[in-house]
Amino acid sequence: MPKLPPWQSLFTGLMFAFMYVPILVLAFYSVNDSRYSASWQGFSLRWYRLLFEDARIFAALQDSLMIAVCAVGLSAVLGTLMAIGLAKYRFTGRALYRGISYLPLIVPDIAIAVATLVFLASVAIPLSIWTVIAAHMVFCLAYIAIVVSSRLQGLDPNLEEAALDLGATPSQALVKVLIPQLLPGIISGCLLAFVLSMDDLLISSFTAGSGANPLPIEIFSRVRTGIKPDINALSIVLILGSGLIAAIAEYLRYQSERQRSL
Repeated sequence: MPKLPPWQSLFTGLMFAFMYVPILVLAFYSVNDSRYSASWQGFSLRWYRLLFEDARIFAALQDSLMIAVCAVGLSAVLGTLMAIGLAKYRFTGRALYRGISYLPLIVPDIAIAVATLVFLASVAIPLSIWTVIAAHMVFCLAYIAIVVSSRLQGLDPNLEEAALDLGATPSQALVKVLIPQLLPGIISGCLLAFVLSMDDLLISSFTAGSGANPLPIEIFSRVRTGIKPDINALSIVLILGSGLIAAIAEYLRYQSERQRSL
């Protein structure tokens, strides 16, 4: 395998440093005994202890988990059916529908947030945790659908046709043949959408109102007056959690590709 030129190796190293050095600095200050980040006063885990004793953080986390689980669960069903429908059926306006369905992937979050708020105001729907769930479904649906679509492209269509030839109904072929093959893609898409939902600030802040306080909004309200050590600790916990979810998704993808190659 040819080696990278020195300038490419240097550029790659700088890019990795730009991405990961701030995380290392954050981890360093999360175990600093000092309340301020200007000086090192010794190793301490008290900020993590204070974090796990913070009732407001856990209430905000509960709201975020409820929003993410509901939005991802509904989007998993609708996104999977949408991907299957677009892949298997031909109908008038199919290309236009596909483009509209994947539009949330490229539209800025601020545009989705403003559009959702204007729509909710126009139909006089009060803002609550359910409006946040509905708004999150807009982008969760698109992400899950595109992951499932990529999985569909690598499947053997003869398996489903064989099931139909052996007497299975279309519903039975879908549930017992197609869905099990799509399951790794569905889970990967759900994990990706879950992380994005937990991380969302813009759309949540426009659609939550006073009925919900997701974790990103709680964090933003605290850091507006300066970064506090407990927020450093919370950030490290969220990074580790996101890394674990990414590792699970990568493991499922690896197992899926391994099964397909056997």
